[in-house]
Amino acid sequence: MPILPIVTFNDAVLREKTKPLTKDYPNLKKLIADMFETMYNSHGVGLAAPQIGLPIQLFTVNADPMFEDDEEDLKMGELVFINPKITSYGDQKIPLEEGCLSIPDVRDRVFRPIEITISYLDANFNEQTMKADGWLSRVIQHEYDHLQGVLFIDYLGSFRKRIIQSKLDSIENGTFLVDYPVVPK
Repeated sequence: MPILPIVTFNDAVLREKTKPLTKDYPNLKKLIADMFETMYNSHGVGLAAPQIGLPIQLFTVNADPMFEDDEEDLKMGELVFINPKITSYGDQKIPLEEGCLSIPDVRDRVFRPIEITISYLDANFNEQTMKADGWLSRVIQHEYDHLQGVLFIDYLGSFRKRIIQSKLDSIENGTFLVDYPVVPK
């Protein structure tokens, strides 16, 4: 399974509205396996298809590394979301630090709902509905945003954006260092 290069934040594909997938999408099983391999190689817990240059409604998640050993019951393993739709958001929001493989070395606090309900198709195109909270909810919302053309930095105020601007400039100029393959625009 090849490691796929990840596009950086200034690539137009990350701002596109994604298209739904059908069962006959070519080599879908291989693509999903490659996305997990790429995600793990990049030390990520989620990866959306636009991050590898594909404007389709697909993302992979494995939030297990975010949980402590005593939270074994919260671990869900590898999850595949095809044509997802968040159907409800909880009322309570909290700020937590987020990062993104497409925006290397940039992290900041983002307010998101603690709880969501999401409907989606799994890797076998079976309909699923999941209630998620905590870290899993956050990772799903982050990846779901990628399918809507939204990046976590879009939630930051102008002051916070000015603080990270030099890092964004280094990504834009291709002068940043990262230990996984990227395709800077």
